[in-house]
Amino acid sequence: MTMLREIAEIVLSATGALKIESSTVIQSLWSGYGEIVRLELSGGIHSSVILKHIKLPDIGDHPRGWNTSLSHQRKIRSYQVEAHWYQHYAALCGDDCIVPVCLSVNAAASETVLVLTDLDAKGFDIRKSNVEIGDVYACLDWLASFHASFLNSDLPGLWECGSYWHLDTRPDELEALDDVALREAAPLIDQKLKQARYQTLVHGDAKLANFCFHQSCSTDTVSPKVAAVDFQYIGRGCGMKDVAYFIGSCLYEDECEAMEAELLDHYFSVLTERVEQKGLTLDVADLESEWRALYPVAWADFHRFIKGWSPGHWKINSYSERLTADVIKNL
Repeated sequence: MTMLREIAEIVLSATGALKIESSTVIQSLWSGYGEIVRLELSGGIHSSVILKHIKLPDIGDHPRGWNTSLSHQRKIRSYQVEAHWYQHYAALCGDDCIVPVCLSVNAAASETVLVLTDLDAKGFDIRKSNVEIGDVYACLDWLASFHASFLNSDLPGLWECGSYWHLDTRPDELEALDDVALREAAPLIDQKLKQARYQTLVHGDAKLANFCFHQSCSTDTVSPKVAAVDFQYIGRGCGMKDVAYFIGSCLYEDECEAMEAELLDHYFSVLTERVEQKGLTLDVADLESEWRALYPVAWADFHRFIKGWSPGHWKINSYSERLTADVIKNL
């Protein structure tokens, strides 16, 4: 498919609009694999939509030099997974874990077009790089609701093991890791997470940048306060992978350590509430006990990736090193 006329026809057909009034590029996709565009429409029920246009190059221009066939194939698979998620499962998310609605998916050999509802038009138009405790709680609420919605679900077509840093998909970064103890422990850390009795769907890239805050989220009357985007690495996993990764994405080292118990208490309080609301027949106290114990394991799992991928990254700190050392000692 070509970019202009055929994509315009797809958008107009999916939305019932009469005309695309304007387009604004929101961002380019990682390593030059396409772009995300907001389209302003007229003559239909949607005033605007989001177009995610994936156009695969022969090989990516990776900002950290990981231009390998394996990384290219991983990206291709990630876009296939995201399209499958939006087509078949995103509608299962309720009002407590809002995601964009998929209006159309069109896939060709090297090109995919997703037409999604615009969360900004629903009031979720704020992106944050700095957070207050209420913002952190709001994102943990979304994660708890999302994890409760898909506990012990078996949904084909997604990543068998969710998260973009999953060990099986990152052999290059493991080989580059110069922390010998962590490199040798990596398979055991991965195994502990995979063998958790309670599994759910994990978002797989639940960083602060992928949460959209409601314009009135500072008041107590708005619920929910956030929505989430970017489901390229969604798949089966322990919910702590999302929680640990999210907390590490928005808090500094001292905050991660000082607030760990408080934030986990909040997450599990909401998770328990959502499990009960959904009438799930499982022992939520047992779930909490298992997942709390796996929180440092999930943290160490990501720490393994980041140390191999970018040894000078700001997320490599003494808190992560201590947590990971304890995990390795107790394997």
